[in-house]
Amino acid sequence: MPPVPKPNHKRRKPKRGQLSKITPKVREEVNHRSGGQCERCGTYQAYAFEHAHLVQASQGGRGDEPWNVALLCGPSVNSGTCHNFADYTKEGRDWRLSKRKELMEYYGVSSQDEGYIT
Repeated sequence: MPPVPKPNHKRRKPKRGQLSKITPKVREEVNHRSGGQCERCGTYQAYAFEHAHLVQASQGGRGDEPWNVALLCGPSVNSGTCHNFADYTKEGRDWRLSKRKELMEYYGVSSQDEGYIT
């Protein structure tokens, strides 16, 4: 019996991994908004700049919303970087929530429009 061919249609509902992926349009917007500097410490020179979810992807943070993405100096695995601070410390998690609220005001999005708990 021959193998069954795979369907050639797109999914109606995207998988969670696709929702959390940071889109090229959002990357461009975040780079423009930040001016090429870290949005936490303001440095122009870093080993690497990384786009970080303010609401983690594992918690339902979307990558197609510019108010959920920030440009931070990294990499996140190196202690002393802003991305590491935001991901692995209590103060960093608090900073992420306050930065997200600030960006939502910047883009004119109310928290009632969101599906997240802020």
